[in-house]
Amino acid sequence: MSTVVSILESLLAADRVISGEQITKTLKVPLSSTTVDGALPQAVAYPQTEGELCEVMACACAHRWRVLPFGSGSKLSWGGLAQGFDLAVSTQHLNQIIDHAVGDMTLTAAAGLKLADLKPQLAQQQQCLAIDPAYPDRATLGGIVSTADTGSLRQRYNSVRDMLIGISFVRYDGKLAKAGGRVVKNVAGYDLMKLMTGAYGSLGIISQVTFRLYPIPDASKTVIVAGAVNHIEKFAADLRQSSLTPIALDILSPSLATKLGLDKAFTLAACFQSNLPGVEEQVTRFSKLAPQPLSPQVLEGDAEAPLWDKRWLNGAGAAADESWRDDAIVLAKVGVLPGKAVELLAKVHDQLSAAACGQIHAGSGIGTLMLPTTVATTANLQALRALCESFGGYLIILQAPKSLKTTWDVWGYSGNALPIMRQIKATFDPHRLLSAGRFIGGL
Repeated sequence: MSTVVSILESLLAADRVISGEQITKTLKVPLSSTTVDGALPQAVAYPQTEGELCEVMACACAHRWRVLPFGSGSKLSWGGLAQGFDLAVSTQHLNQIIDHAVGDMTLTAAAGLKLADLKPQLAQQQQCLAIDPAYPDRATLGGIVSTADTGSLRQRYNSVRDMLIGISFVRYDGKLAKAGGRVVKNVAGYDLMKLMTGAYGSLGIISQVTFRLYPIPDASKTVIVAGAVNHIEKFAADLRQSSLTPIALDILSPSLATKLGLDKAFTLAACFQSNLPGVEEQVTRFSKLAPQPLSPQVLEGDAEAPLWDKRWLNGAGAAADESWRDDAIVLAKVGVLPGKAVELLAKVHDQLSAAACGQIHAGSGIGTLMLPTTVATTANLQALRALCESFGGYLIILQAPKSLKTTWDVWGYSGNALPIMRQIKATFDPHRLLSAGRFIGGL
């Protein structure tokens, strides 16, 4: 038995601590993907309460253990590689709803609660948390915040950091810190919510989150058009300047459209939700705006749900096959000026790979690319990053084979904020115990 395990068993129940040798294959694969040599941590701890999480981190600090925080593990393969970790700490047993203020439309919940488990409980009150992250069946609230993973609904509801109004997190030394509150207009304290969002667990372990909620609309319909690049590009520009208010507006590459069971063509998809007369009016106006030869197709009910389900990132879909297994893909997050989104997808399709799956939110220019590793060489990815930067944006590698991550900067950050980021890291984690090496600049 390792020293880490024996010490932690004095703090937690024996079944809440497992040694590196006991890690299941399901967890072993994502954990090994976080380090350069694939070495597993000496132990994995599963605290059940916020107090236990504080005790575990205080113990880790006292022994200078390097800690890897995670929830369900669905996004452990994202981010940069570290040299190694002594302890992995999962929040998946911190999964309670702490306060659902139905009248105020706010929710406070523990960070390990899965979004898939939360949705039906909110639906009983006709409310929802308006985010649609990757791996929706496994994603936890803390993991969604830590990776800033919002999804297509940002078109209407903005990003996850805009919905986060309160947060609690455990510092490197086991102390509990809080910011924000449980009401939408709370302005007390420092805005640590924005600092923790997208930090990949490098500043603290999120233990609780408070979100603003939204009512579930009465009706929903999706309209899609498919056609040539120039027609889709012009129509997307017209929609951005129109008074239409879709909750989601995405541009899909031909390969992704096929995977979702649509025609193999560049596709523009808009989802409208409101009361039924409002939705029907928006769909009608959308159809009238569509230029020839684009022909709108309306989807609703069971027909529209798969279009907005991010399970295609798992390789699922109408055209799922073995070639899209995890070790055969490179998953990238891109951001460009909205007016360049269609052009970017077209260049990826024509110049890099017709098999590439791409989805970009037409309103923000932020999206996801899934590339086969056969074409995702460092040379091709560098050219793609340069293209994104010439379009006013960026390219970040989320998931890729380790051979690529060890030879190429997955973040590609070229701004001037790195010295400030290092100062913040030194303040929040002076001993570099938390997720060290996984964030921008090796932080």
